[in-house]
Amino acid sequence: MHTIFAISYVKRVIEELGNILRYHLFQAFFGFSYRIITKKEIIRAMRILLVEDDSKIASFVVNGLRQAGYAVDHAADGQEGLHLALTEPYDAAVIDVMLPKLDGLSLIQEIRRKKVNIPVIILSARRAVDDRVKGLQTGGDDYLIKPFSFSELLARIQALIRRAGGTIQATRLEVGDLSLDLLTRKVMRGDTEILLQPREFALLEYLLRQPGRVISKTMILEHVWELDFDPQTNVVDVLVCRLRNKVDRDFEPKLIHTIRGVGYVLKLP
Repeated sequence: MHTIFAISYVKRVIEELGNILRYHLFQAFFGFSYRIITKKEIIRAMRILLVEDDSKIASFVVNGLRQAGYAVDHAADGQEGLHLALTEPYDAAVIDVMLPKLDGLSLIQEIRRKKVNIPVIILSARRAVDDRVKGLQTGGDDYLIKPFSFSELLARIQALIRRAGGTIQATRLEVGDLSLDLLTRKVMRGDTEILLQPREFALLEYLLRQPGRVISKTMILEHVWELDFDPQTNVVDVLVCRLRNKVDRDFEPKLIHTIRGVGYVLKLP
C-alpha cells in the first residue's frame, strides 16, 4: 500500500515539475504567460473534514457532500481526525462527540489550541441545553443533533463557510452566457438548460470558480476523484470531452480550452 502511494505521489510530482517547465517554455516562445492555479488555492474552496465513527452516518454524509460538489476526507476516530485537521487545509469540519481514541470535544479543544480556525459543526445525540452550550464553549461553531437531515447539515456548512470568509458566498457562477446555480443545481447556456451528471457538474463548478486560470489534470483528479485513480489515466480527458459536448459543442463562443500538456481553462475567447 505504501509503495503504491509513493509511486502515485512521485508521478504527481513529476507531472507538476513538467507543468512548470512547460510554463516557462510557453512564456519564452510567446512572450506572455498564463497562471496555473495551485493545489492549495483550488482545494481550499471546497474541502470538508468529517470525523465520525458510525460507518452508516459517515457514508451518508460523505456521499451527500460529494454529490453536492465538495471533496471530503473522512476520519473514523479522534486521533486520525486531529492529524488531518492539523496537516491538511479545510474549509469546514463536521465532528461527532462520541469518538474512539480521542473524543470530539477534546479534538476541537486541541485544534483550537493549535490555532486552527476552521469552522466546526458538532454532531451529537445529546439534546440537553447544557451539552450544546459546552460544545459551543469548547470551540464549536454550530451544534447539530442526531438524527438530522442532510439538507440541514449542508445548509449549515454553507452558512459557516460564508461567515468564515467574511463575505456572502455566490450561489450562482457565470462566465459569458454559461451559468450554474449551486442551490438548484441547474446549468444554463443562454436559454438552454443543460443536464449534467454529478462528476460533470463538479468539474464545471470547479472550472467556473477559477475562470481564466489553468487547472492541471492532477488537480482535477484530486478534486473530482480524490486520488482514487492513477494520475496517468485518461479519465480527466474523457470527462472534459463529455462536458464540452454538453456546454460547448452546440454553442458559441467555445468556453473550455485546452492548454496542451498542462491542463484546461474556462474563459471567454
